[in-house]
Amino acid sequence: MSDGTALAGPDGAPRCPWALSTPDYATYHDEEWGRPVHGDDALYERLSLEAFQSGLSWITILRRREGFRAAFAGFEIAKVAAFGDADRDRLLLDPGIIRNRAKVDATMANARVLAEWAPGELDELIWSHVPASHTMPRTLGDVPAVTPESTALSKALKKRGLRFVGPTTAYALMQACGLVDDHLESCVARRS
Repeated sequence: MSDGTALAGPDGAPRCPWALSTPDYATYHDEEWGRPVHGDDALYERLSLEAFQSGLSWITILRRREGFRAAFAGFEIAKVAAFGDADRDRLLLDPGIIRNRAKVDATMANARVLAEWAPGELDELIWSHVPASHTMPRTLGDVPAVTPESTALSKALKKRGLRFVGPTTAYALMQACGLVDDHLESCVARRS
């Protein structure tokens, strides 16, 4: 049982405890989570997946990520923006994704909004919310769910017409895309 500090993984290196529950989590933790992500399509994908995760465990989304990518045209904003009613109906029947009507509708609507933005505008907006300083977490209890920056990012995205982008979802996006490094202090995946 963990006290919330990093634990030794199968290779003996310390990792965030959540990364040790499944091989899928370990790979995601070691190779992707907390590393900088740039590009409008890549950030739209992460934003969409974080929205689909709302109310579910991340492993549920992670294990369906390839299904999401196939269903949502690789999360290319221009392609998803062109989706119509037939695509919506197809998505709501697709067992490879989470078939939540509100989340499917939001993902399609968000693409239509983002298709009107200038290239690089989503990347610039998201990355403009990097905190000036961030406390290195020692334990899982030190990791916040919401911060002033995630609240500001959520408000900025909503003001621009995006949906399913609350402060908790915005903070999860910030963690996943490397705006903050919430790998625990002694975690092998922590950036220097």
